[in-house]
Amino acid sequence: MHTASKVFICNSGAEANEAAIKFARKVGKIRTPSGNQHEIVSFHNSFHGRTMGALSATPNPKYQKPFSPMIPGFKYGTYNDEASINELVNENTCGVIVEPIQGEGGVNVATPSFLQALRDRCNEVGAVLVYDEIQCGLGRTGRLWAHQFLPQSAHPDIMTTAKALGNGFPIGATIVSEDVANCVVTGDHGTTFGGNPLACRLAHYIVSRLSDPELQSSVLEKEKLFRRHFAHLQKRYPVQIKEVRGRGLILGLQLAVDPTPIVTAARERGLLIITCGKNTLRFVPPLIVSEEEIEEGFGILERAMAVAFQQSQKIEGTKGQQEMAPAGR
Repeated sequence: MHTASKVFICNSGAEANEAAIKFARKVGKIRTPSGNQHEIVSFHNSFHGRTMGALSATPNPKYQKPFSPMIPGFKYGTYNDEASINELVNENTCGVIVEPIQGEGGVNVATPSFLQALRDRCNEVGAVLVYDEIQCGLGRTGRLWAHQFLPQSAHPDIMTTAKALGNGFPIGATIVSEDVANCVVTGDHGTTFGGNPLACRLAHYIVSRLSDPELQSSVLEKEKLFRRHFAHLQKRYPVQIKEVRGRGLILGLQLAVDPTPIVTAARERGLLIITCGKNTLRFVPPLIVSEEEIEEGFGILERAMAVAFQQSQKIEGTKGQQEMAPAGR
């Protein structure tokens, strides 16, 4: 984000997105005093948080229905659908919030042309473009920020980050351009524990580690290893495995079947994997995962798939299981 100027520091990703939504609304109020420019656009299969503003930008009935009705003024579009942008983003739009890579929605990667088209349309109507990099940012793609693969002409006005920012300690951040910062005045927004010394000191150190070019290069090398294993699995199970998506170490394996049996079989053999979207296995390992650990994990995953897909071969337990087995067994 080459226009980054100021940052609002908070305590979580949802809180960072709440701030982004409020800042976009404030910009809309200033640019259009009538109040007509107040709508927020987000996209299907997105996930922006569980607080009411962020939840209203997350069009998933699983999360919204128990807490409906949602906050008014939110519109939803289809991810990567460039043809719909001009109608979706209009003179009533104050902000567009989008993940460069959707994590919860199935590890869907935005095309550069889609993000560029969003940027261009926001410029045309005077809307704020927000990139939610809470899951896909901070080194996960092999660059510090996922949108760094884009030209500067597609960069956002606001970017949100959290998760890896604290390495387990609560902290989030909303990074804004000078134009956005000039619309926000003291008292417009705040948070009790935001910017506390401990969280900021931790984040300062963590960002210094995650911005290391060697670490980022290693992420891209490990991605190649993951993709080699995915190709092997796809060749072995061409009917069940449909597609590989993602970048760096945020990767998804799209299945044609329910992945629950694979998750269960893998867990029983010492490997924890999670799902996202519809029938997608999500792989977001630590950035410092070793090649040996990747190899071991795929060995377990392949055995788990053999069980789940009802292969006839014998499935052996892992060393970890054998070590944990009661004496005499």
